[in-house]
Amino acid sequence: MTIPADMRTMAVVVVRDGQLPAGAAETAAEAGGAVLVVGSGTGKAADALDAASRIWLLEAPSAGPALASTLAPALATVDMILLPASPDGRDLAPRLAAILGRPLLAGAVRCAPGEVEVARLEDRLSVRVGVDGPVLVTLLPGRRGTPDPVEGSKPPQVNVLSLTVACDTNRDAESVEVLQPEPGVVDLAEARRIVGGGAGLVPADADGAAVMRLLADVGTALGASAGATRVVTDAGWMSYDRQIGTTGVSVSPELYIAFGISGAAQHIGGLGAPDHVVSVNTDPSCPMTAMADLGIVADAPAVLSELARRLGVTAASGAHHGE
Repeated sequence: MTIPADMRTMAVVVVRDGQLPAGAAETAAEAGGAVLVVGSGTGKAADALDAASRIWLLEAPSAGPALASTLAPALATVDMILLPASPDGRDLAPRLAAILGRPLLAGAVRCAPGEVEVARLEDRLSVRVGVDGPVLVTLLPGRRGTPDPVEGSKPPQVNVLSLTVACDTNRDAESVEVLQPEPGVVDLAEARRIVGGGAGLVPADADGAAVMRLLADVGTALGASAGATRVVTDAGWMSYDRQIGTTGVSVSPELYIAFGISGAAQHIGGLGAPDHVVSVNTDPSCPMTAMADLGIVADAPAVLSELARRLGVTAASGAHHGE
């Protein structure tokens, strides 16, 4: 089985051990549902790709020049090739572009026939680029939100590609070991567990930045990344790349623990569909507690302090009531 010669747009999603990278569903939707899933555990990954209508599978090494050399001939007739801007996507995209001799538009947020919209200057500038020929594009995750499965839609057509993985004869970087990223530095859109902090986590006389550092340390102890609401990032207590919401990062973790977050529409809009939500808030009727699997009606700073104590995390200096 090969890729049809009349395919105009296709997403290429690189997976490891069947795990879809952040932005996979968005990229599939942007490509109209046509997706090539390549890497290890492709069958498992395809089962989780609800936005796809036609899927091609290729079990192959997940990175490196050999993969680009294998895919390039099969994708040569596809006018617009889309990849999520995941680590593997960002690695594969320039290699493919170089072999195919076509331009690469990195950091796109939207694609349309004849035009690609890209983000520049840390998302402060949006540039529309005209496209009049074959092109390769990487899409930033979390900009469209996770597409909902089409109600009543048919199962996707799944085909196994018959390609021989190229034997690379060129010197290139060699993968020695794949290390999982530390929770504190992983891209928030790819985090499986997230602890979120809102204004309700910071008492009036406390050092907000120190409170958020304590939240991040507790998150690390739990194997979770730290995120925040817009109020927190606007106050400078946490960087903007940690802001969850429609004007920040869209996430969809397995577990989300919200400390002092009421659940404003802007924040909920970027939360996606977490598998499990825990809300710590004094208001039992707030939207975040209403949507939670477990609602803890208590003082968020006190709960965080007790959790830190039980985990053996030392509170940051000045984190509590001006200490």
